[in-house]
Amino acid sequence: MRNQVLLVVILISAISSFAQETKDEFKSNGKPLFNVFWNYHVYLMEDAPKTSAFELKRAYLGYKYNFSETISVKVTIDVGSNDGGSAYTAYLKAAQLDWKAASVVKLSMGLIGMKQFKDQEKFWGYRYIFKSFQDQNGYGSSADLGINAEFILAKNLKANVLIANGEGYKKIQDDDGKQKFGGSLIFTPVKGLTTKVYADTQSVEDGDAVSSYSLFAGYKEDKWRLGAEYNKLNNAEKYSKPAEDKELDGLSFYGTYVISEKVEIFGRFDQLTSNDNWNTSKDGNQIIAGVQVAPVKGLKFALNYQGYYFNNDAINTNSFIYLNAQFKL
Repeated sequence: MRNQVLLVVILISAISSFAQETKDEFKSNGKPLFNVFWNYHVYLMEDAPKTSAFELKRAYLGYKYNFSETISVKVTIDVGSNDGGSAYTAYLKAAQLDWKAASVVKLSMGLIGMKQFKDQEKFWGYRYIFKSFQDQNGYGSSADLGINAEFILAKNLKANVLIANGEGYKKIQDDDGKQKFGGSLIFTPVKGLTTKVYADTQSVEDGDAVSSYSLFAGYKEDKWRLGAEYNKLNNAEKYSKPAEDKELDGLSFYGTYVISEKVEIFGRFDQLTSNDNWNTSKDGNQIIAGVQVAPVKGLKFALNYQGYYFNNDAINTNSFIYLNAQFKL
């Protein structure tokens, strides 16, 4: 982690020095970034390993710098728990250059945020409470090494095309050097309604290519929003674990009602299924419901219920009461 923090400091210093030498009329500027996910939860299951626990799930630390009105960079470190035994591990989550090459074209390169479920995650609106469906169930990574191009095709139609390693931000490109190709179309036919189609594919050493597809629709008004998505993963147990003829299908429905400027209630239902029931230890339904309070900008609290009901009757339901918090700059 020390080396990664040092890298960020060096990059920021270099960026600032370069920006001071530019004679563009635009005044270069930058700002630090941080985003922390904290929670306290109570176990409701009779056979629970403990009664309650505090967790600091994620801390994103970074810096964004605008060279000009069209060129900017962002560096972010992701500090979170992992399966390697340590409580927290730091990863370089983003080292991204954004260039608005034209009024209708934007290019991003480096270790970039992926577009696979970004729109769904934003519409869901409670990432600090629970990941979006595809992120939670391994359909893709939230960041990867690659290049993304975004295009405004019409007033109500946008598209993106990407090429990436396909390994995610925690792994280096594999020895085979096979990239992931993908893209999406976002159509807003009327005010408040957003629709999205996404697809990607990545060849593997043996067997059929790993691919994923998703459909999303969301409608938003002043007081409420409703979203629905269908997701499919082919020839893999997760995006980074190819497995021929294994498939995952998923549905996700979520909604929010705004009571006041600072208070809103929300709910969500997910359904995960596998072909031939190969994923019996995870197939099932996720239910989330709660209330969020945002007393000031950058600070949110949410009291909510989270339950996972497995299709396999031999596995007991996971049930929790959560108090989540987000501190963000």
